[in-house]
Amino acid sequence: MSESSPQLAYANLIKSQRVSFLGTLRDGSPSVSMVSYAETQDLSSFLIHISGLAQHTQDISHSARVGLMIAEPDDGTRNPQTLARASIKGNAVIVPRNSSNYAELAHLYTTKFPESAMTFSLGDFEIYRIEAKSARFVAGFGKIFNFGPVDFLEAAAVHAKSQV
Repeated sequence: MSESSPQLAYANLIKSQRVSFLGTLRDGSPSVSMVSYAETQDLSSFLIHISGLAQHTQDISHSARVGLMIAEPDDGTRNPQTLARASIKGNAVIVPRNSSNYAELAHLYTTKFPESAMTFSLGDFEIYRIEAKSARFVAGFGKIFNFGPVDFLEAAAVHAKSQV
């Protein structure tokens, strides 16, 4: 796979950004909010650390089906239709504090967001793991790819090789 592969471009986008837009269902209608995320090494999941008081958290408790949009920032210098973006569909699952991998996932999140460490001591914040089922990746104008679980793993592998 060449370094210009869609999988590598997808991995570079996911790994280079910090914020995403989380789509949930609220009273049967779409609702979108901004959340910080950390990606798992294999790019199959995304971690969000959110308050139980937030509307999007309440929405997830009613329906685990979510969408996550991650996009290249618009700096105003080119056609916005050429910006890379990924629209990811998945299920959000709470990571219990007593689970065997909670500390590992909390470390992954706080490594990307050191300023969030204090929220881990607040009782209403929880880690949710968004398990990606599919993604629509737009690498630029007319460069559109549909990804599934195998593609996420391949993107992680291609990215790892590109870092050597």
